Amino acid sequence: MTDEPRPTASGIGRVLVVVYAVLALAATGRSAYQIATKLDEAPVAYALSALAAVVYVVATVALVARGRTAYRVAVAAIGFELVGVLAVGVLSLVDPVLFPDDTVWSRFGQGYVFIPLVLPVLGLLWLRRVRRAHSDAPAADARSGAAS
Repeated sequence: MTDEPRPTASGIGRVLVVVYAVLALAATGRSAYQIATKLDEAPVAYALSALAAVVYVVATVALVARGRTAYRVAVAAIGFELVGVLAVGVLSLVDPVLFPDDTVWSRFGQGYVFIPLVLPVLGLLWLRRVRRAHSDAPAADARSGAAS
């Protein structure tokens, strides 16, 4: 038995990886265009979209990678994403003047069909499941070894 958790890119984790990759591409393209063409109109909003893009790229890579470090990076990135989408979502509703143009996380990701709100919850639940399956594996291996 290895100390590495099973790959998070297996089973339903593959769907998460694909959705994260698509969001990474969409957020990167959108923020790059906004920053290159109209940064002076809404610098905070566009910088937040760029930050979201970086978070999506990091989460995608960490979900695909193996090992404890990748697992921890995935949890940190997806946790950060959840805090970001909740904070920006609330702020964009309470004080719309803060964001004269939308970010990926504005109004809880409304411009992206609320996927930015749902995805980190699903991602953290999946990572918890992966971790639980890994932590249960040694006990199951010990039981089956003792029965042989």
